[in-house]
Order: sequence, then C-alpha cells, then structure tokens
Amino acid sequence: MQIHVLKTDLKSLQEVKTIAPILDLHPQIISWNVDTQDIDNVLRIEGLLPLDEEEIIPLLRQYGVYSETLNY
Repeated sequence: MQIHVLKTDLKSLQEVKTIAPILDLHPQIISWNVDTQDIDNVLRIEGLLPLDEEEIIPLLRQYGVYSETLNY
C-alpha cells in the first residue's frame, strides 16, 4: 500500500464531490479524502501498487482539477 499526498485547487465540498466518482471507482484506490481547510487543499490517497502520481495527476486534470505532489 502507498500513500499519496497532493496539493490541489479543490476549495469546496461541491468541487470535491465532482471527483468522488472517479476516485471511488478507481480499482487501485483504497481510500481518499480532501482537507479543504488546509492552505494546500490536500488530497490524501491510500492506494495499491503500482498507483503513482503520474497516473493520478492527469486523471484529475481531465476533470479540471489542478494537483501536484506535495513533499512533506
């Protein structure tokens, strides 16, 4: 299992709901959440290997969501 932490431009619950179907149905994603109260609007994804940011970022971009890897 891997944990991915991404900075996003998701600022509201409504925006989070727009990506819910693609993340909920993704076969390699176990769980995910977005902290819209954080300055970076952090998307945290728990996933199975070989899921990586190079797959997640373009997927979100298709839905108009900006994201980038957050190094912590």
